[in-house]
Amino acid sequence: MDKIAEQARRYALIILVHLLVVVAWHLFVVLGDVPSYVMPTPTATIMSLSEDYNWLHNTLVTAGEVFGGYLLALVVGVGLALLFSWFQRLNSLFMPLIVSLNMIPKVALGPLFIVWFSYGIGPNIVIAFTICFLPILITTARGLHEVEPDLIDLVRSLRGSRWQIFTKIQLPGSLPYIFSGMKVAVVLAVAGAIVGEFIASEEGLGYLMLQVQVTLDTAAMFMAVLLITLVGVALYAIVLGLELMFVVKDARVQ
Repeated sequence: MDKIAEQARRYALIILVHLLVVVAWHLFVVLGDVPSYVMPTPTATIMSLSEDYNWLHNTLVTAGEVFGGYLLALVVGVGLALLFSWFQRLNSLFMPLIVSLNMIPKVALGPLFIVWFSYGIGPNIVIAFTICFLPILITTARGLHEVEPDLIDLVRSLRGSRWQIFTKIQLPGSLPYIFSGMKVAVVLAVAGAIVGEFIASEEGLGYLMLQVQVTLDTAAMFMAVLLITLVGVALYAIVLGLELMFVVKDARVQ
């Protein structure tokens, strides 16, 4: 019961902090006499949902891009890290190349993605993937490397297969590192999807922001930002929930 009460107090404080930010936002606009085209009030922002901007469809498109790019990054990042842990020569050859390729600004690749994939959700998923998969790859590779080598040698001496070593030893031992990279990748996946919508899209919340910018509908722009934030928070909450399920508290990488 004490633990439940502590968790309840913690979440209450989190909600309170968010509410205080909203109140500060409202007071800043009202008391500062800020023009509505510069910064709307929270009420005006919420009221923009009544405008015919196809909010639900655009939110679902952006969410699909974020989740799609993120899941692809998770599969590829963990898969490559596993291969690199099995074959050190691959790690020596390709890890520096992957890091170098990730130094390329993804915005600069936008026009090329348009040529290669045209417009739509697909290119935005690819952009989100390219931005967010490196943290998952690096942290997973580190987690697999941190597993006790003596323990792996013991299982090998008992004729354990490579797959058994991975599922029974390496994966459980590297989960704290994997989730650490996954949490960082959430932010990057959201940013990647929005960058993609700014460059090559005809739908989604990022595209909507560009459209309402022309008419100076700042309230709608703020609402789009809030919805993008909610998509990211939802994905982050899912990752935290999975971490609570599979990683013991003392082993979590903060």
